[in-house]
Amino acid sequence: MTTASRLRWADALLLIVGYVALDWLSFFHPLHGLYITPWNPAPALALVFMLRYGWKAAVPLALAVLLAEIWVRSLPAALPASIAIAVMLALGYGAIGGVLRRRIGGLGIFSDRSGMLQWSGIVVAGTLLTSLFFVLSLVGLDLVPAAGWLEAVGRYWIGDGVGILVSMPLLWMLLDERGRVQLLASVKRPDTPGYLLAAAAALWAVFGLGAESDFKYFYLLFLPIIWAAAREGLAGAVLSAAVIQVGIILVVHLQEFSAVSILEIQVVTVVLVLAGFFVGVVVDEQQRISAELRHTLRLAAAGEMAGALAHELNQPITALSAYGSACEELLARGETGGRLKATIKLMVAESYRAAEVVRRLRDFFRTGTTRLEPVALDELLAVAAAPFAEQAARTGVALTVGPMPEGVLLADRPQLEVVLRNLLANAFGAVAERPAGARTVSVSALPEGHDRICISVEDSGSGLSASAAARLFEPFNSTKSSGLGLGLAISRAIAEAHGGNLWAEVGDRGVFRLLLPFEGSPSGV
Repeated sequence: MTTASRLRWADALLLIVGYVALDWLSFFHPLHGLYITPWNPAPALALVFMLRYGWKAAVPLALAVLLAEIWVRSLPAALPASIAIAVMLALGYGAIGGVLRRRIGGLGIFSDRSGMLQWSGIVVAGTLLTSLFFVLSLVGLDLVPAAGWLEAVGRYWIGDGVGILVSMPLLWMLLDERGRVQLLASVKRPDTPGYLLAAAAALWAVFGLGAESDFKYFYLLFLPIIWAAAREGLAGAVLSAAVIQVGIILVVHLQEFSAVSILEIQVVTVVLVLAGFFVGVVVDEQQRISAELRHTLRLAAAGEMAGALAHELNQPITALSAYGSACEELLARGETGGRLKATIKLMVAESYRAAEVVRRLRDFFRTGTTRLEPVALDELLAVAAAPFAEQAARTGVALTVGPMPEGVLLADRPQLEVVLRNLLANAFGAVAERPAGARTVSVSALPEGHDRICISVEDSGSGLSASAAARLFEPFNSTKSSGLGLGLAISRAIAEAHGGNLWAEVGDRGVFRLLLPFEGSPSGV
């Protein structure tokens, strides 16, 4: 449960003015001249303030209800009865807001499917109870005939429920800084005019073409709101729902529909809008999960790349040390000529090389970008396989790196070394359980067409079944007790970033294929 914010005078004034204005806009087809209308968005604003400020908003809310009674309805009941109505509604909406705060926590109300489901259920149940107690109180005050209490409860429930379910997400986002940013970003998207025009066209089809046949084209309204939700998440669904709801209210005013017809339309509308909201929330959740996964994969890839980058740094640092010792020896001999200058130039070159490696690491941590450069295929495979030579001798694995076609890859060398070393490490792990003399790992490469090379890493392990191969590249899917299940997912992502692909073949031995763009020499193809 979140802590209620401090209610300032400006906030209280916004609640009062906003409530009265929404009540005035929605005051049509009132039952007995009271709050019982087919659409009542003012309680949505009341719930937003109750969620944000807690019971501190109850007093200005009661005052807003009373002012709406005086200004919008010209005080249909006596002043004491109107005050009682205002207090009753403030208590009812405050109770709903309190339940929402306890169950959902307030600020995360529209952040996921669970929050949306709980919000919908609490609003439906809360408005039903509020409607029941409110109408029975009106019967006790002789403002509603006793024989018509059930109809009054039904109409009030639909009006309040539809008003809150349709309007509250929009009001919530308008009064929240982050929500306003999302709405503004949604408005600026190039496809926003498209789904707004689609909403207008659907409204015309429903109430123009289908009005005389019980609105048989009402399902067309699902298209723009689902489109908006799928493209822009909850913000798009909220904008589309607002356009549709306002359009429906304008049409029923202009065409003078009966109260019963409006209630029927509103019931279908709330189903339509909630479907859009749920699609929007699901889209937002998927985008958040995708962003988090990309961030996790980037960090994990950085860890996987650490070995390759350490290897890249080891060579220039070792060379710097050797050249430094050589300079000391030359100076000790009194050498100040060409040999000393040449050695110093080599030191500078190696320092630049080390700095370039560090820059690549920094860029990867910041943005995940790659730097492409020509890399000789045979050199890349030899460097990637070199660290496994000692392990192969120690564990009795026959490691072979076959002859390679001559040519170059346009690649980020450290990243591709990560991929190859990951595949070789998996291959060594796969043959570890095989008996001595039956442990083989081979690396080979064959051209695929005129501009592709297929690098194969094969082992004599038990191979992969179809079901295992289908899940192999899923993140966090690992057969190793100490593994994170990210190595192959990262490797495939790197391969795809280079314009290639990585896959495993089903069979009784391990086979991985890495397809990459390749510029082969005429003799090598």
